[in-house]
Amino acid sequence: MLPKDPIILLSYMNTQLRDFYPSLEEFGDSTGENPEEIASVLEQIGYRYDPEQNRFVRK
Repeated sequence: MLPKDPIILLSYMNTQLRDFYPSLEEFGDSTGENPEEIASVLEQIGYRYDPEQNRFVRK
């Protein structure tokens, strides 16, 4: 289950991507979470997924 708070979700996602998953899609495939929904929540607080860095970064 993902954190509900967007700031905590941001920290959680970047840690997961850094330590365990080579891409957001791989995270979704492995966990069953929807990458588009995660990206949408984080976009609302001004972050977007950067595939080259494999992390969410400030827009």
